Amino acid sequence: MNTGMEKAKGRIKEIAGRITGHERLEAEGRTDQVKARIRQTVTSVRHRAEGIRDSLKHDR
Repeated sequence: MNTGMEKAKGRIKEIAGRITGHERLEAEGRTDQVKARIRQTVTSVRHRAEGIRDSLKHDR
């Protein structure tokens, strides 16, 4: 599942939990959103590191 979908799923859970007064569902939604942001950041860092590595290979 892509991070955009994971964020959306988390947001829906959070809103549903808030509307129904279900604190656990609301917290799960926030947690899902944070996990998606972390996964997105890690992927971005990995891509940047690969780009730097490739640049260094070409400079040799």
